Amino acid sequence: MAYVPTPDIIIEHDGPVAIITLNQPEQRNAFSDAMHDGMQEIWTHLAKDRSVRAIVITGAGKAFSAGGNIPGFIRSYEDPIHRAESMRGAQRLLDAMLECPIPMVSAVNGPAVGLGCSVATSCDVVLIAESTFMADTHVPIGLVAGDGGAVQWPVLMGMLQAKYYLLTGDRIPAQKCVELGLATFAVPDDQLMTEALRIANRLAAQPMQAIQETKRALNLHIQQAVRLVSPFANAAEEASFSTDDIRKTIEGFKK
Repeated sequence: MAYVPTPDIIIEHDGPVAIITLNQPEQRNAFSDAMHDGMQEIWTHLAKDRSVRAIVITGAGKAFSAGGNIPGFIRSYEDPIHRAESMRGAQRLLDAMLECPIPMVSAVNGPAVGLGCSVATSCDVVLIAESTFMADTHVPIGLVAGDGGAVQWPVLMGMLQAKYYLLTGDRIPAQKCVELGLATFAVPDDQLMTEALRIANRLAAQPMQAIQETKRALNLHIQQAVRLVSPFANAAEEASFSTDDIRKTIEGFKK
């Protein structure tokens, strides 16, 4: 039986390519608890499937992913146990993506924000629609940028650029994402999935041991940063939920 993690995530197959679609378009594919849990587990299942030689991940509707969803955000504020588990889950998700040996292509069809941006940039080839943007908006709402940006962005781009975009939360247009190193190519919107599948099939045709172990070697650079930075960054983000700034953000969400 095919693995189905949750209705919030669709898995389809195009020959040797598994296509993962984040499937909450009404919520701009913000991460529900079910989606979060499914995305932590899916990589191990796909890695065990010898017929899968490459992966494409995209979002249903007009967004790639808006990141964390508001109900989960409020629950993390109100429930310290859920908050701690959510932070551990974010770490498990990042670790699982970096450990998965199968080459991955993200097709960023719409805004990729916060955790959504971290998922997109954890792939090996990042294609972004020309009309859209990425952003990490943790800081403007009162959170430490712990679950991705502060860890990965300095590896992918220059430190001063990473500081600017993480400290301000500014949107980064598609072409600027390419210039900075958050994306590989900007692609016309109507060609995005065609190009993602073309590249994924090309990766799938490469010798398996050579491409997978090369990916593992390259990801060691990022995993070293994860081991160094994540314990502090995640603890600091968890502590953010006790501040007055986050209380004001929560009050705004509840209005």
